[in-house]
Amino acid sequence: MLPRVNATRTMMLALSAVLLHAGASAQPTAEADPLGQWLGERRLVQAPQVQAGAPTRSAAADLVVAAMNFLDLPYQRGGNGTDGFDCSGFTRHLFEHHLSLLLPRRSDEQARFSALSAVSRETLEPGDLVFFNTLKRSFSHVGLYIGDGRFIHSPRSGSKVRIESMREAYWARRFDGARRAEAMSPPGRPKAESLNAKHEGSP
Repeated sequence: MLPRVNATRTMMLALSAVLLHAGASAQPTAEADPLGQWLGERRLVQAPQVQAGAPTRSAAADLVVAAMNFLDLPYQRGGNGTDGFDCSGFTRHLFEHHLSLLLPRRSDEQARFSALSAVSRETLEPGDLVFFNTLKRSFSHVGLYIGDGRFIHSPRSGSKVRIESMREAYWARRFDGARRAEAMSPPGRPKAESLNAKHEGSP
């Protein structure tokens, strides 16, 4: 079993509540709020409007914060609700409830879903789906990229939703590719490539 990132979990769970529950009259700025700063560094917080005075979170930020709220939820084979998830049930739930995009049920189907575009590992952004070959077949596992080379996922039976590093040898060897929804494309960045682009597999 690979080590869990407890420091990241603690910070994100504690600080996500600040952004999720802050009132319109007292929204934290990226400079004053550690989570806002974390999101800002990853371009997940849009620049404040002149008349507004406070940054707004992007769709990617909402998705990442929502995913963090499920840390420690038990793995459940076939699960796609808040009692437990398997890997593809987890990503399907997030995209359905926070992007209004209903993904297919299986991870390999999600990887080939026409509403998602392929991205290379070098251009990963928080909110992208990352796929791995864990069962000797392509796209047999999926998670959500959160930045800093890390992803959140529901690994396997007997485990819980957790954060892991894509730099770990196990995951680095099994990386299969990544996908991005149109709503997740960062402002000012090139659009993701079509699914027939030839950049799948480990870097």
